[in-house]
Amino acid sequence: MTQTTTRFPDGFLWGASTAAHQIEGNNVNSDWWRKEHDPAARIQEPSLDACDSYHRWEQDMDLLARLGFTDYRFSVEWARIEPVPGTFSRAEIAHYRRMVEGAQARGLRPMVTLHHFTVPRWFEDLGGWTADGAVELFARYVEGCAPVIAEGVRHVCTINEPNMIAVMAGAARAGDQGFPPAGLPTPDEETTHAVIAAHRAAVEAVRAINSDIQVGWTIANQVYQALPGADEIAAAYRHPREDVFIEAARGDDWIGVQSYTRTEIGAEGPIPAPPDAERTLTQWEYYPAAVGHALRHTAEVIGPDMPLIVTENGIATDDDTRRVDYYTGALSEVASALEDGLNVHGYLAWSALDNYEWGSYKPTFGLIAVDPVTFERTAKPSAVWLGGLGRSRRLPRVTE
Repeated sequence: MTQTTTRFPDGFLWGASTAAHQIEGNNVNSDWWRKEHDPAARIQEPSLDACDSYHRWEQDMDLLARLGFTDYRFSVEWARIEPVPGTFSRAEIAHYRRMVEGAQARGLRPMVTLHHFTVPRWFEDLGGWTADGAVELFARYVEGCAPVIAEGVRHVCTINEPNMIAVMAGAARAGDQGFPPAGLPTPDEETTHAVIAAHRAAVEAVRAINSDIQVGWTIANQVYQALPGADEIAAAYRHPREDVFIEAARGDDWIGVQSYTRTEIGAEGPIPAPPDAERTLTQWEYYPAAVGHALRHTAEVIGPDMPLIVTENGIATDDDTRRVDYYTGALSEVASALEDGLNVHGYLAWSALDNYEWGSYKPTFGLIAVDPVTFERTAKPSAVWLGGLGRSRRLPRVTE
């Protein structure tokens, strides 16, 4: 064993990510708000005030900047910006513009996500992504975001995890019977085509706003690992759930890689993790190496020249020492990818804050704890450690 130090490149994005609905609170015009308050949906708990980051975003950015992070990925909420069809809220657009300028003022480079799982109620009522004219409606919304992103925003994400949008649509069409013990439901093919078309329209709209913006989207990488003799089965399983969305990024300026764990594939398909495997609060297998596999697979599919950005990676745990261990392993994988010549441009942890994880506050992914009553923010030791790496750009590693 030898001790080495990896230096991340100058300009490397070093930050944390959030999503509007998960931290803002009171997104009353969104489809998720309605779902959270529908007994038939059986949501464990509603988002309500969330982290109150709609009002406390300055505190969040102050903390991230003080900790040493240089980048902050956050999303804008379509249901706030366009609460009814064709009516754009000047006040909400100004709010998100203040967030962009606030990030810049603190030395944080803003990465803006235009869609992170939630849509306006009226869009869902029309039929969502597969409705007639949905692509044009999304492009109109993106054009409406011009005052937010036109200046001072280098990276824009059009749609977060489109493959999960298609998977959830597939589950809904199948009667929403829940996820299998391992792996994912079959994505809805019509939704797959729709979100890819919406992405391409959004890319054109963003480039028309400012051709200097680097635009892409982010893919949920499940790290499908074939057991001996199951390579073809794994490839057939992976393609509609992941690879088709990676391939759709050709022509973009970058692609976001998001990973948390792995899925092993055998002769009969996905295999649950063994009973003695360490589990996170989401019941996923503890597997820090996932991000390295995800980066390498994405580069293999999209080609070596496409810039890769880890836009989400992290662990849900109430033991912060395990969070540090997880990030240590994950960052070692990122460093190895860089050393092997992969075109990795950044690493953004999930999540900046303990937040609303789509039905529950129990899975704590955050680098920063949030008191649910007072909303006081407290940086965890993992945040201090990870932010310090952002300052030094140096990662001590033990290699064989």
